[in-house]
Order: sequence, then C-alpha cells, then structure tokens
Amino acid sequence: MKTFIRHFGLLVWAAIGTAAIGQTWPDKPIRLVVPYAAGGPTDVMGRQIASRLSAKLGQTIVVDNKPGAGGVIGVDAVVKAPADGYTLGLIAPGPVAGMPALTKVPYTHADIEYITLVARSTAVIVGSASGAKSLPELIQAAKQLPGKLNYGSAGNGTSPHIGGEMLKQEAGIFVTHVPYRGSGPAVTAVMGGEIQFTLIDVVGALPLAQAGKLRMLATASSKRVPQTPDVPSTAELGLPNVLMDTNYGLIAPRGVPSAVLRKVREATIDVVNAPDMQAYFTQQGVTGLTTTPDEYRALMQAEQVRWTKVIVKGNLKLD
Repeated sequence: MKTFIRHFGLLVWAAIGTAAIGQTWPDKPIRLVVPYAAGGPTDVMGRQIASRLSAKLGQTIVVDNKPGAGGVIGVDAVVKAPADGYTLGLIAPGPVAGMPALTKVPYTHADIEYITLVARSTAVIVGSASGAKSLPELIQAAKQLPGKLNYGSAGNGTSPHIGGEMLKQEAGIFVTHVPYRGSGPAVTAVMGGEIQFTLIDVVGALPLAQAGKLRMLATASSKRVPQTPDVPSTAELGLPNVLMDTNYGLIAPRGVPSAVLRKVREATIDVVNAPDMQAYFTQQGVTGLTTTPDEYRALMQAEQVRWTKVIVKGNLKLD
C-alpha cells in the first residue's frame, strides 16, 4: 500500500509539474528550425507561420535555417534539442519519408513529436522561361538526349527528388538528378539554365511564373489546381502516377510536456484558421489544414511506404 501511495504521489506531482510548465510556457524566445535554405517554399511557409504564431504566443519565434542532407540535418537538430518546447521544426515530408530509404538517418518516427499539419501544396514541374514550352516537349527532348538533361531537387530524398523519379519512371526517360541545398537554389539553377527542370510547390512557383522567370509545365496532380487553371495536370497528360503533394507540419523533440504541445497545437490551429492566413493560403495555391498528432504521424508513415517503393524501384542512391 505504501508503495502504491508513493507512486501515486509521484504521478500527481508530475501532473502538477506538467500543468505548471504549460501555464508559464513560453517565457523566452522559441526557435523554429527549417531544414532547408532560405527562400524555398518551406522557409516561406515557416516565416509566415512563425510571425503569426509569435503574436499568438506572445514570444519571439526565430526561424533557424539548417539545410543539408535532404533535410536530415535540420530534423536531427530538432529531435536532439532539449524537450522543453523552445525548439520546434517546420518540415516537409522528405527527411522522414524519403531519406530513411536512402541512408541511415539519426532518428526514427518515435523520436519525433508530430504536432499538426499546417498546409498542403501541390508540386509543379517547372522549367526555364526560355526552355521547353510544355511537359510533352520536355519529355520528347529527354528521350532524344538520354542522360543529357538534368533535373534538380531540394536535396536527396526530398519531394522534388522523388517527384522527379516518379516522372522518370512513368515517362520512361533518363535524366540526371542534381541535388541542391534547398528548393531555392534548385529554382535559381533552373532560371539560370544550369538544369532543365525541377519540382516546386505552387507557393514558390506562382510569383516566379507571373514574373516571367520560369515556366510551369504541369502540376503533379490528378486534376488542375484552381490557382493555376491554365497549367495541365500530370494525370491529364497521361502520367497518372506522377502525384506529389507537400505536407508542411510542425514537429518537436520527443518528450515535450503534453501541456506545452497542446498549447502549441491550439495556437497553431488558431493561426491556420485565421481569415488573413486562409486568404494567404488561397492566394498562394496552398490548402491550410490542421490534424491531430496521430493523423500527422500516420500520414508520414504512409508517405514513407509510398516513397520507399519509388526509391527501391529506381534503385536510387545518394548523389
């Protein structure tokens, strides 16, 4: 009986301590790790979320770009940070869905607190403004010059990498993959003619296409995206298996007190559902949405299965 009472007392004090942490958190600036270079879609999304979440929580949120290794460096920085709620991450699927099939990564799903998704964006296959005028034209050029054309990505195992491999497998072409340290550098390489195409989310492609700096060839989707009605989908071009959405979500190190995670999630839901943020999402061709932690975790595990099949079929290796 004494042992039971002692254990019960410890549980009660732990619960009280967790609740107290939830009440006082945050009392200092929060770091939001973005595992890609500045200027890419994840970075743009991260800064939008950070600004609004900062106002909601009453503390400065500093965006910390940690690019490299297909996002692994950034995710590793999050999971190895103190589990006190002062380090969060905004990630795309690549570091948890693609990289584990390409190399040994220093974390598993069990090391990550999946808080909630914040947005979903469809990828667009883009080329230079002076290059191929359509996806069929690009595919024809690739067939005429096997191995001579290049495509870029935000790094090994990222959604642009896997999306490019989907296109290779579905269209029966051979193009060379060139990894960069984020989507921003890859898009710059497209605009400069260093590579022929890449995949980028609508959020990043729209302003550049409108400025005439690149050409949107197709959305990697089953149907056209409302914000780009003149851009055909891969499905309507006869490539139904070239489908690539990017899911942006908030994560934290495993072990952050539940009261803190709940506070982050509730504030994030308010931010995502705010009229100004919904207007921003719509303008950028992004769908704002939130999930439960379990739903987010299940989605990333399912994406890992889907991406791994593409990686194995293509016998992909780290470049």
